[in-house]
Amino acid sequence: MAEPALQLQALSKRFGALTAVDAIDLTVAQGEFVTLLGPSGCGKTTTLNMIAGFLAPDAGSIRLRGKAVEALPPFRRDLGLVFQDYALFPHMTVAENVAFGLRMRHVTRPEITQRVAEALDLVQLSGLGDRRPLQLSGGQRQRVALARALVIRPAMLLLDEPLSNLDLKLREEMRVEISALQRRLGIATVFVTHDQGEALTMSDRIAVMRQGRIEQIGAPNDIYERPATRFVAGFIGTANLIDDADGVIVIRPERLKLSASGEQPLGTRSWPVHVERVIYLGPRLELRLRMADGTLVLAEAVNDGGTAWSAGDAAVAWFRPDDAWVIPGDEADR
Repeated sequence: MAEPALQLQALSKRFGALTAVDAIDLTVAQGEFVTLLGPSGCGKTTTLNMIAGFLAPDAGSIRLRGKAVEALPPFRRDLGLVFQDYALFPHMTVAENVAFGLRMRHVTRPEITQRVAEALDLVQLSGLGDRRPLQLSGGQRQRVALARALVIRPAMLLLDEPLSNLDLKLREEMRVEISALQRRLGIATVFVTHDQGEALTMSDRIAVMRQGRIEQIGAPNDIYERPATRFVAGFIGTANLIDDADGVIVIRPERLKLSASGEQPLGTRSWPVHVERVIYLGPRLELRLRMADGTLVLAEAVNDGGTAWSAGDAAVAWFRPDDAWVIPGDEADR
């Protein structure tokens, strides 16, 4: 069996009285794309900085391809790094920025020329090597940073919120490009973000972090469809959390259906509701519904020109048992 690309064991970091990372365990397989996802202050960037070597852990171990690296400086860890601000040198050309890591490794000039050209071609920037970073768009600068990380042929890629400075359309395009490139190269990647959409669309697995710990780790569909705690259910996407005798029922808005009284299918669970508001979102409608006990729930409907609902309508909200997930009482309290 191949050695994991990364193993974190009981990794911890404190800043005074604050425990930023609290004894986390994480394994990343060769070629796997793992995302650290969570709100600001949850410990995801601190974890990445310890992997990169910019911070020393207070406890625990970091192993890259089976080798302990806690005592190694960043430049000896064989990692490609892409940061939120790209960290490009404005006085250097694109080609010089990409070549920087190779020069620091004393690679020969002919090989530098060849590998820089290959890296720029890989990120679709061929022909732009003589430009300066300020002559490029945000998306192009992001590609330069990615080429600089990949040109050294690292054992692993670390990405720290690299898409957050891009506008929405370009960010969505770059999600696809980075995912496709990572899979084509087969390079193990740890990606830090607070954006759920990025995590769900790009990752093989997601580690949801909260207060320095990994709250849940799993494939995107597991995290979304079967959240382990109330926090995960509420942080990933939009969820209706309804108290039940056994814990909390999690129902995603797209799984909650609406119909007139007596029209719900057999074998479903239902509640009488009143429509408080209908929000038009183009291809879909968001329905804000009030249950008899005052609980507000959300439903989504495809805008197919069918039955129209209006504020004030009485209706029945229903779901199939397979479309809901129960978080046990002890986990629901977290």
